[in-house]
Amino acid sequence: MRVSRCVISFLFALLLAQTALAQGLKVNDLKIRVTDPAATAVIGANVTVYAEHGRVLANSTTDAQGIALLSHLPAKTSLHVEVLAPGFAPYSATITDTHELVARLQVATASETVVVLATPSPIEAGLTGMNVSTLNAAELQAQLPIAASDAIRFLPGVILGDSGNRGGQTSLFVRGGDSDYNKVFVDGVPVSDPGGYFDFGTLPLAGAGRIELLRGGESVLYGADAMSSVVQISSEAGHTRTPELRFGADGGNFGLAHGYGSVSGVLRKFDYNLFADQLHGNGQGANDFYENASQGVNLGVQITTNESLRLRLRHNDSRSGVPGEQFPDLGIPASTDAYAHQDNLLASLAWSLVAPANWQHNLTIYNYNHQRHDTDPCLDPNELYYPYCAYNSYSDINRFGLRYNAEVLEQRRARTSFGYEFEDENGFIGDTVYASVNHGLRLNHALYAEQFVEWGRLTAIAGARYVHNDSFGDRVIPRTSLTYLVHRGQGLWGNTRLKGSFSEAIKEPSLEQSFGFTGYGIYPNPNLKPEQAHTFDAGFEQKLGRQWEAVATYFHSIYSDQITSNGSYSQYINLNKTLAHGAELDMSGRVASHLRVQGSYFYTSTQILVSPLGYYPNAPGDPLLLRPKHAGTLLLSYQRKRFGGTLGGSFLGRRPDSDFLGLGLTHAPGYARVDAGGWYQLERRVQLYANAENLLNRHYQEVLGYPALTASFRAGIRFQLGGD
Repeated sequence: MRVSRCVISFLFALLLAQTALAQGLKVNDLKIRVTDPAATAVIGANVTVYAEHGRVLANSTTDAQGIALLSHLPAKTSLHVEVLAPGFAPYSATITDTHELVARLQVATASETVVVLATPSPIEAGLTGMNVSTLNAAELQAQLPIAASDAIRFLPGVILGDSGNRGGQTSLFVRGGDSDYNKVFVDGVPVSDPGGYFDFGTLPLAGAGRIELLRGGESVLYGADAMSSVVQISSEAGHTRTPELRFGADGGNFGLAHGYGSVSGVLRKFDYNLFADQLHGNGQGANDFYENASQGVNLGVQITTNESLRLRLRHNDSRSGVPGEQFPDLGIPASTDAYAHQDNLLASLAWSLVAPANWQHNLTIYNYNHQRHDTDPCLDPNELYYPYCAYNSYSDINRFGLRYNAEVLEQRRARTSFGYEFEDENGFIGDTVYASVNHGLRLNHALYAEQFVEWGRLTAIAGARYVHNDSFGDRVIPRTSLTYLVHRGQGLWGNTRLKGSFSEAIKEPSLEQSFGFTGYGIYPNPNLKPEQAHTFDAGFEQKLGRQWEAVATYFHSIYSDQITSNGSYSQYINLNKTLAHGAELDMSGRVASHLRVQGSYFYTSTQILVSPLGYYPNAPGDPLLLRPKHAGTLLLSYQRKRFGGTLGGSFLGRRPDSDFLGLGLTHAPGYARVDAGGWYQLERRVQLYANAENLLNRHYQEVLGYPALTASFRAGIRFQLGGD
């Protein structure tokens, strides 16, 4: 409570100072309306007005109408206006004695697109020195993915470990990092477990309007667990003055039935979006069903010109059969009595204030509850070959947090950010077949600061985070990045920018590793240290004409103090050390105004450097499992007024794996998966669409023993009533 009172008093003092300074000045007011290329209002865009020499005069964000009002500007003075909104190119204009301005944003190349993951506030991607990839609302609508994994598999640098069936456990591997090295946010709330793991196979994208993926460690801004990537999924906000009702349904093979609906709009100072989604389907074998129900709310209110409040709620409940590892040709069939259930509830309340003119304040209070129950009584006669196969595991993990961030715009090309974060990680974990369910509690605090500066062609970002974690104590984590515009060109050979960064990152122990005892028979260790990552990357960005660009990056990561054990019925310890390095090549651009192309090739080499186990796949010198050396992606997006679609390809080479049953299988074959989706506007309010997954009907396994679904097709119809 003492911290909260101090923050509120500080903000109130700043607001009074702004009012006092404004009195007695000869001023003008400026109204800026921000829209997308289709003239739809853009909510939450950052609008800044600078004096001729770069001094900040006013700063605001657009309201539910897409309008920003900036007051107390000098009269008859040349002013520079800059607008930054995620997913669009930066907008800038110079005005003199103008009272109203319409800023129509445009979609640009990847490095020019404004992103939110790389710094505390929106920034042009190319200035960060980081690799950030995105999927926008139009692409998600064309793909209509069943789960988050179906969308992100076509982003550059992504390797998925999918257990085959819909709703099956799906892990993400980026730059050779482990599956618990990704920090995942939904509407700004961390949803990955304490310790990092997140299941991408059961997260529906109902109501989602944008996905961003940042490759590389980013523990300065996002704390523990952001070791090799950060994923942010954001809900759409209502933007039409007339309420808009959307609903639809689709169905397909494997017994798929899917229905959804939403109502959204703008009412005076309020914007709202309420959505729901229901899905049920069967797989291609025994015990292969999946059902998921989700609901959500995104509600915003513009309290004053410079103050806003936003409430977000999201709930999803999923159930699925768990066929498990299977090799029918070797006499090992699927399990028929194993099941999984998840129930997740997310809530956040975010308050934003601009005061005085060059300050921005953001305060977010959030809570995320994740419940999972996995059970297998092991009564199936076909499972007799599995020793100790029975399990009844529980996870009931709650993460409550408070995050405050302030940003000072000193000049047009210089800004300082700092903040504080508190988290209460509270969970019950265990397996009742082997032991009772145990309780774990961590209270964590963090302070961070980051400086962004641009000098001519050079940009620099430097920051650090101080962490106090109940499990491992105190840590300081640095990060820095540089970019330099070597060549400024026009025509075919455009701008050339060099980039490089260095970061340290940490991953806290999971609650199971610190407090729990599960079916793996490994005892917890409350004295574990955090796992660490030291990552360096360097590369360049090259513009090719006005619409194309290539980005090449070399990365080198050392992961140390990794948590492991020396066998069953031992204890978790910090011992393992691994190396991951490689190269990424991203290409993106537009063949025509309506056709966007995004492709990538990435080479990754991994090696275990230290491990207590002396046999494959955990011996020193072994490669890391499920990380192919060669992989690539391709995503084509075509959008017209009456029709559009996407065509995506994911291509993986041969990769190390293990059956863990003594069958001698050590590698999974490579594969190519192609998905396609398209829509047609039958009339103004009615749209037909169809999707195909694994269009080439490839028989492959992302994880040995877990066959992927063969070709699946679905088609449906959606309606849009109301709206502008």
